Amino acid sequence: ICALKTFFFVTSFTHSINLIISTYRTPRLPALSMNGDFVIGGAFSLHYTMDAVIHNYTTKPEPPRCTGRLNNRGLRFARAMIFAVEEINNSTEFLPGFRVGYQIYDSCVPAPVPTHIGFQIANGLDPVFYKDKNCSQSGTVIAVVGDGGSTQTIGLLHIIGSFNIPVVSHYATCACLSDKRQYPTFFRTIPSDQFQADALAKLVKHFGWTWIGAVRSDSDYGNYGMASFLAAFEILVQLIPWYCLCRSTAVVVVVFTTSGDMSVLLEELAREPPPPRQWIGSEGWITDSNYLSYTFCAGAIGVGIQQAVIPGLREFLLDLSQSKVAAASILTEFWEDAFNYDYFSLINKSLVCDGTEDLKTLKSPYTDTSQLRITNMVYKAVYAVAHAIHNSVLTQLKKVNFTRNGYPVSFDANGDPVAFYELVNWQKSESGVTELVTVGYYDLQMQNLKKESTIVIHVSFCSPGTRKVLQKGKPICCYDCIPYSPDCFPCPSELWPNAQRDACFPKPVEFLSYDEVLAIILAAFSVSGACLAIITAAIFFHHRTTPIVRANNSELSFLLLFSLTLCFLCSLTFIGAPSDWSCMLRHTAFGIIFVLCISCVLGKTVVVLMAFKATLPGSNVMKWFGPPQQRMTVVFFTFVQVLICTLWLLLSPPYPMKNLSTYKEKIILECALGSAVGFWAVLGYIGLLAVFCFVLAVLARKLPDNFNEAKLITFSMLIFCAVWLTFIPAYVSSPGKFTVAVEIFAILASSFGLILCIFAPKCLIILFQPEKNSKKHVMKKN
Repeated sequence: ICALKTFFFVTSFTHSINLIISTYRTPRLPALSMNGDFVIGGAFSLHYTMDAVIHNYTTKPEPPRCTGRLNNRGLRFARAMIFAVEEINNSTEFLPGFRVGYQIYDSCVPAPVPTHIGFQIANGLDPVFYKDKNCSQSGTVIAVVGDGGSTQTIGLLHIIGSFNIPVVSHYATCACLSDKRQYPTFFRTIPSDQFQADALAKLVKHFGWTWIGAVRSDSDYGNYGMASFLAAFEILVQLIPWYCLCRSTAVVVVVFTTSGDMSVLLEELAREPPPPRQWIGSEGWITDSNYLSYTFCAGAIGVGIQQAVIPGLREFLLDLSQSKVAAASILTEFWEDAFNYDYFSLINKSLVCDGTEDLKTLKSPYTDTSQLRITNMVYKAVYAVAHAIHNSVLTQLKKVNFTRNGYPVSFDANGDPVAFYELVNWQKSESGVTELVTVGYYDLQMQNLKKESTIVIHVSFCSPGTRKVLQKGKPICCYDCIPYSPDCFPCPSELWPNAQRDACFPKPVEFLSYDEVLAIILAAFSVSGACLAIITAAIFFHHRTTPIVRANNSELSFLLLFSLTLCFLCSLTFIGAPSDWSCMLRHTAFGIIFVLCISCVLGKTVVVLMAFKATLPGSNVMKWFGPPQQRMTVVFFTFVQVLICTLWLLLSPPYPMKNLSTYKEKIILECALGSAVGFWAVLGYIGLLAVFCFVLAVLARKLPDNFNEAKLITFSMLIFCAVWLTFIPAYVSSPGKFTVAVEIFAILASSFGLILCIFAPKCLIILFQPEKNSKKHVMKKN
């Protein structure tokens, strides 16, 4: 800073350089400021235009001034920065004993203003130069959050970058700024346009479009962004001047513009609405809700910055007391613009508000916190500086890596964050209103464009009512659109025509929902079965010292009741919309729990057989099948199933999918098996154990004890095998959600068969025939 102030006194510069220095030596006061031990600068576009001044070169030029309409969205960004600073000052986690201040400047839109701000930040706010070697450090800005546009940020960087003052931008997305040789002090919390261009290219490839139009802003954002997009793949692209858009033959149009430029384009097109086109938008405008009213853009799709939640921000934005408004001219201007009266006249005349001046009822971009996308980028930028402020800021910013409100913040070698975009789609609701719907996301780390719901596109390759016909002797990308039958056109696979057959709407989505009567009945039986198993276990535990409980291997009985409880409850995972986790859990949990259940039954059957073998003279067979061996048997059989399920999940796990083939008029959400071999291996192993258990139970059913558990096991295994043999053809032939219902029914039926056949007779004796619950009766021969 000392060097810069001395620099202004060098006399060997030309007259033009002296003119520039003279211009920028005029102080530019911040729009919002607060003193602190560490001061963070801010540059936000609080107005849309700059005063047009004609220089006559005879008088000292005035600094460029921001005028025109107030930018309420930019004011929200500036206030979000203040909110983050106040959070940091009120926290014991950051800079205890120190206070962070801020100087927030209005950068308008044109590049001269950010350049002037750069001179001001580098020079400081002191009105005088210091002749001695000790420069004043009051108000020294150690880092800057901003600016909003790429071109403005480049102008700002050219001034303050030489002084190693880092800039952390919330909205400058130009890929050119990733060049660390030119911009070593630049960082950003918003992804580079290079990643956005890759996501848009993947989107175009996903739909198979090979002939598209392209419109861009004539700025660093538009020019670099479109260049990155065109370099992503080789297709035929027609670069269209906006005034020629109506005459273009391209039906699919990629628009890489800022929100302000898009406003001009849409207003011009609205005068004579163009033929139907599929619009693909960059994040600069696709999430701007102000444009949803342009009905000819319905079906637009593009990528947007991830939505966020910032606790307490809305309350902070609405908390504009009289003293706060009076202290800052920009807030006074906002208040007057919002409520259409002279604020200071109101104060001076001591008038009392009539109660209508309530910010909570004001519909403005300033108060709109429904989609905190770029606002969150500002919030993260301030916290990034706070994390780095403990040491040399520039060095520490490169090492920043933290999570705030669930959103990670870090920078790569180029100063860029990890790219993550939402895939947004303009969809018409049943009421006819166009809404912004998040239908998927693009994750750079996974290199994946993932859909999570139905995408509605306005047109495919040709206009409604026409189809594509290749032009003879020309490349396959050249075609004509000829009419189908009059006023007819096919709907995409995920859409269905309305009753009038003049528009396409999303097909209804079907799955076994908790709202349906069938699902409620199945869930009730599931919970009832689990309660029955728990009650049975309580009865056995209370009478655990009685002969019937002790004679039937109480340890395996309790383990069997526990596994039956889980069997009943696992059927609940089959109800509801399929997801990645539910699809994997429902099949593997069911397979493992059922094997645990059958292993316990198998252990009880073997105990019955071994018990009668042990009664033979000289037999010591029970020492080879005591409690430790029984436990090892259950663990071994269950472990085999766990191994099968693990291989299934690792190699080809189940996953949610949309079934478009079973029904033409609706979409079925279901779980694809992933690997059919894995699914049938799980079922086959359960069936193998069940058959083996059934055979052993049949062999032991005629043993002479009065209470022979093998008979009960035989009946339970008979029911079990019958249910699952019936399940296979029913499962294969059941359509849609009834496939899931059949599987739940099989789980419940076999579970009820086991608990009723094995435990019901014992509970009957324990509760209602206690005279038979004696050692003499149990040991009595038939």
